[in-house]
Amino acid sequence: KRLGIKLFDGQEVFGGEIIVRQRGTRVHPGNLVGIGSDDTLYARGKGFIKFHYGHKGRKFVSVNSERV
Repeated sequence: KRLGIKLFDGQEVFGGEIIVRQRGTRVHPGNLVGIGSDDTLYARGKGFIKFHYGHKGRKFVSVNSERV
């Protein structure tokens, strides 16, 4: 049902924009990223998207203030 990544690495994002629509936490929320009741990840502030791997090989998405 229209799931997947909506914004990609390096793209500018503003608060409230949806980054990933998913079932379960395939991608985990990082810095300035919130998670909805249906596991949707959204931006909580303005910045640039950064996908990265963290603890135990989990995939995270963060919003950074400067472009990387």
